[in-house]
Amino acid sequence: MAPEVGTAAPDFTLKDQNNQEVTLSSFRGERAVLVVFYPFAFSGICTGELCGIRDDLASFQNDDVQVLAISVDHAFTLKAWSEAQGYEFPLLADFWPHGKVAQDYGVFNADRGMAVRGTFLVDKAGVVRFAEVNAPGEARDQDGWKKAVAAL
Repeated sequence: MAPEVGTAAPDFTLKDQNNQEVTLSSFRGERAVLVVFYPFAFSGICTGELCGIRDDLASFQNDDVQVLAISVDHAFTLKAWSEAQGYEFPLLADFWPHGKVAQDYGVFNADRGMAVRGTFLVDKAGVVRFAEVNAPGEARDQDGWKKAVAAL
């Protein structure tokens, strides 16, 4: 089950596309975090959504908010995708144990071995302030994310 608004966000440590560890709780007290789960690198809807973040990055990431995008892809795949698309935010590999963080957030589709599109805004205290889960194949409306970030 996905964490509900007003509850503590499950902590995690994952490696990014540059093989650097990123821990959610390391942002506590300093920045809120927009956690964006997506199924797979290089897929159509996922590329469109992350390019939407890239093209309007200031609406999602600034001195008060950090974007962390998570998929079950391997870090090497995320590195190639990041370089191909020019993403300037961490792409985190929930590769092994496969989908563990997605499971913790209630967004892992075990039949397909992938994360579904889940978005969570975690405030500086580690509390979920926005939560949205979309079905496979269903693109997200990023205006809701912008409003949630602006409301912090």
